[in-house]
Amino acid sequence: MNKIFALVDINNCYVSCERMFNPKLNDKPVIVLSNNDGCAVARSAEAKALGIKMGAPFFQIKDLIKQHDIQVLSSNYELYAEMSRRFHGILSAYVTDKEQEHYSIDESFLDLTAYQNNFDLLQYANTMKQHILQWIGLPVCVGIGHSKTEAKLANHLAKQNPHYLGVCNLYEMDMCSKEQLFAQIDVGEVWGVGYKQAKKLHKMNINTVFDLACADAQLIRTQFSVVMQRTVLELRGISCIDIEHNPPAKQQIIASRSFGKRVTQLSDLQEAIIYYVQDAYKRLRADDLLCGCLVAFAQSSPFDSNKAYFNESKSFVFLQPTDNLLEISHQASKLIAQLYKGNIEYKKCGVVLTCLEPKSAHIHDLLDTDVVKIQKVERLMQSFEAIHERYGKSKLALGASKLPKRNWHMKRDQLSINPFSLKSLMRTH
Repeated sequence: MNKIFALVDINNCYVSCERMFNPKLNDKPVIVLSNNDGCAVARSAEAKALGIKMGAPFFQIKDLIKQHDIQVLSSNYELYAEMSRRFHGILSAYVTDKEQEHYSIDESFLDLTAYQNNFDLLQYANTMKQHILQWIGLPVCVGIGHSKTEAKLANHLAKQNPHYLGVCNLYEMDMCSKEQLFAQIDVGEVWGVGYKQAKKLHKMNINTVFDLACADAQLIRTQFSVVMQRTVLELRGISCIDIEHNPPAKQQIIASRSFGKRVTQLSDLQEAIIYYVQDAYKRLRADDLLCGCLVAFAQSSPFDSNKAYFNESKSFVFLQPTDNLLEISHQASKLIAQLYKGNIEYKKCGVVLTCLEPKSAHIHDLLDTDVVKIQKVERLMQSFEAIHERYGKSKLALGASKLPKRNWHMKRDQLSINPFSLKSLMRTH
């Protein structure tokens, strides 16, 4: 079937979100740092032009930052999540639910097959682009192709070539022009081709996108996988990957983060682990799952050459799979206590919820189940969630885990305000 896909992608997402609420950052070099202000995870075009690489450690580029007055910000995940929700929401007005895939926080695949007879696709894409910029202030690029892989490549071309004005339509491009473009792009830019795969393809004298599109699909499958074979076919305009509506079922849920500074007290570790349990629990309930096994782990810094590296974990298997926050947090606290050693400076801890199963499909043991207790726990969890929904997640929590300025809190020295929080609303005096 002759399919048409579009990929809409926010340009420099984190930086663009920050600029939306702080216009003083416009036209200036800006970088956004990762957790604990460690590495550059987002860079404006101006920062890229100064040579700052993705993932560059902050301490290594301090001189460059000072020399060029580069604006540095900590990651404001709450802001980015809300802007992402609005971005995907705008695009949902252009296609049906079944024709949209939320691929990532800043990318959305659209199936435009049903619209080609009624709309000019280039104009349709430009309208999306203009509405997103006008309504939420985010610049985007749009790539259109016969397949998702081709749409992804078209989006790359739209970003790299200003003459496309943000929209590249490979679907309606003549074959000669397309082949010429493909011959100029390294094979490593293809969606799904990683560094190791690109290196192996280069050894096979497959250096460009055009080379890969012309390669023997069966040979590629033999040398790599059926996934790479599909990539070859998709580059030829044969759609093999459709819009995904339901993400694959989770095998595990991980909640973990590095500390802002070294932690040596058991009470701090227990506060942190309970905080992470609440984060994992929220995702567990959102996906309507039950947890059968809990894993807690703790680590010291692997870069401290003066001390032995500590990295251990403990697990606990529940008699019955559960989504009881109190039970999960109680066991996590006991596990972290077993991992605790007074002479270790901990840099990170976390929890893993595994052995997951759908709550709707679980059958309780009739001879060993207290149905009344299960119903009480469910009402308690629903009340807990309702309070969070109405008043925010910091109004009710377990222990001291959500109190401010804890010893283990993540370092975010350059954090901007979250304009969507109650604290940032304007007040009259």
